Amino acid sequence: MKHLLSDTWYLAHTDVSRLLQRREVLVWTFVMPVVFFYFIGMVNKGGSPDQKDTLAVSAAPDAGFLADELTSRLGSRDFRIVVPPSREDFLKYGRRLEIPAGFTASVLAGTPMKISFSRTGQDQGSDYDRVRISRATYTVLADLIAIRKDGAEPTAARFRLLAAEPRTLQLDVKTAGHRIVPPSGYEQSVPGTMVMFTLTVLFTSGGVSLLLERQHGILRRLAYTPMPRGAVVLGKWAARMAIGALQIGVAMIVGTVLFRVHWGPNLPMVVLVLFSYGGLAATLAMLLGNFGRSAPQVIGLAVISGNLLAGLGGCWWPIEITPRWAQTLALFLPTGWTMNALHKLVNFGAAPATVIPHVCVSVALALAAGWVLARKFRFE
Repeated sequence: MKHLLSDTWYLAHTDVSRLLQRREVLVWTFVMPVVFFYFIGMVNKGGSPDQKDTLAVSAAPDAGFLADELTSRLGSRDFRIVVPPSREDFLKYGRRLEIPAGFTASVLAGTPMKISFSRTGQDQGSDYDRVRISRATYTVLADLIAIRKDGAEPTAARFRLLAAEPRTLQLDVKTAGHRIVPPSGYEQSVPGTMVMFTLTVLFTSGGVSLLLERQHGILRRLAYTPMPRGAVVLGKWAARMAIGALQIGVAMIVGTVLFRVHWGPNLPMVVLVLFSYGGLAATLAMLLGNFGRSAPQVIGLAVISGNLLAGLGGCWWPIEITPRWAQTLALFLPTGWTMNALHKLVNFGAAPATVIPHVCVSVALALAAGWVLARKFRFE
């Protein structure tokens, strides 16, 4: 056992040192993930929790009481209304609504008026914002029509009286369960990119390096040494696992420091989920390198399978916004059940016990794949 551990440590340490000397490994392990954190996070940016539904409203001084009524309706549509003190402050907000001068007087006179809504970025919430603003606008017009139908003069007081009247049609709303709000922005891009790049880097660098060692006769020379077969397989796996663990650790630190990602109250379980996934990815990478016939073949399979698993597993976008069949399919993929576990722990406030099955599946598959690898490991 002592010799097994010492041989394993020697091979793992040697392989890690050699892999980290390769420029492409350093770039794709530590640089490109950060670039994708930012790029994908900006594309799917929904804002921070405090500013996610903030709407800046700028109304001309003579906009009138209909502007106040519209602003009130917008607040009832779950917008957090702010009125910036200056034009410069107004332009800093991602959602901006401008109400023109003479708004109330023109609407009461029957003159068409336009309110301007501006939004920074286009994500899954863009259409929802427009629907909420349209509903607020149309309800003001509907109440205006109702007031004029009775022959009354439209005033702010008349709008308050109409709002206080009992409605002949009422909607009874009850909670059907815990609402799941899909993560957006960096809360989605950092974990998703981390899961994707861990798999892709291990598949490419980890798989190809093992193939080249076999083609160059390095593994054949190891077979002639006193090292047991188990030490060789375990050492090679430990090296790839170390690269994956290092990549995960750096990604979590960068996500926390640069992108303000909060990993939730159950950080130890989050780490366990990611490291069990990294162990599975390292084992699958070795299988790919062990049975691969050429470097182009391994790289092609690694890139295609990595991107396919990332897309279907919810690494590029929240899987919760996809059709039900896609969400079900994701649970059968390593990337899918890992992202599902991360969302439960980090975003949905689930207890650590709810992701134990995710960890068990990753560990079980890693052990099964490792058993196959140990029996079929090719030295030449």
